[in-house]
Amino acid sequence: MGAKLRVYKRRIRSVTATKKITKAMEMIAASRVVKAQRQVAASTPYASELTRAVTAVATGSNTQHPLTTEAEQPSRAAVLLITSDRGLAGGYSSNVIKAAEQLTERLKAEGKEVDAYIVGRKGVSYYSFRERKVVESWTGFTDNPTYADAKAIAAPLIDAVQQDTAEGGVDELHIVTTEFISMMTQTAIDDRLLPLSLDKTVAESEETAKGEILPLFDFEPSAEDVLDALLPRYVESRIYNALLQAAASKHAATRRAMKSATDNAEDLIKSLSRLANAARQAEITQEISEIVGGASALADATAGSDK
Repeated sequence: MGAKLRVYKRRIRSVTATKKITKAMEMIAASRVVKAQRQVAASTPYASELTRAVTAVATGSNTQHPLTTEAEQPSRAAVLLITSDRGLAGGYSSNVIKAAEQLTERLKAEGKEVDAYIVGRKGVSYYSFRERKVVESWTGFTDNPTYADAKAIAAPLIDAVQQDTAEGGVDELHIVTTEFISMMTQTAIDDRLLPLSLDKTVAESEETAKGEILPLFDFEPSAEDVLDALLPRYVESRIYNALLQAAASKHAATRRAMKSATDNAEDLIKSLSRLANAARQAEITQEISEIVGGASALADATAGSDK
């Protein structure tokens, strides 16, 4: 076997092994994204109804609560960025990091300082490599987040919103994540969680309620106490839903990336197989030519000796 043919066969074996790995990863991601879709569908109604409840309290009373009241001159904002712990997901993490960068620039242009809170090793590595300050970070659960993870993330963020900016608190809380739309479409989005944007949430609540107007309520023991109880749940539920959306988006992106890698491996195997066949045919042709040439030379030598 010629050297060139050996090289082609070695590369075909290597690419075939890679194809088996990417195919297995594609199937694993496909099974995980189905589970993640179910979790998103199960958590979204709770988050939506809790948002309606908080909006009802905020709009049905005259209470000035720190989590629903706009600061007169906001000077500091917290940005929660949700990325992935792992790669091999195409542009998933880079897209959401890009969205966070755009949000950060916009907030800075408004004269606000930005505190970064990061979920996922990809985001932590991005900020660490650029030597940027991160207030808190969480890793290790982005593929399968739980409500306990959301509570752990929400706690320091709620504390920061409740503190005065002079003591390290923030006036606003923003979240940057990836919204799962379909298996083929996932979009990086940014949303302001706190202070609650009442105009937006009232519109969303009315749309959810099919045009019903939110009624006025009497609150026991007080509207402020109800807000104290509901708003942490609101933040936790929104963060949990965002984590699930991000997980579903990551699995879908991984499935798509691995399918593309598998298809590319198949194309490369076909191309290498054609080159290997051409090399083998060239070797066979050369061997035949050598045999014919040798036989011809031997015949000529035999004919000369007979004379």
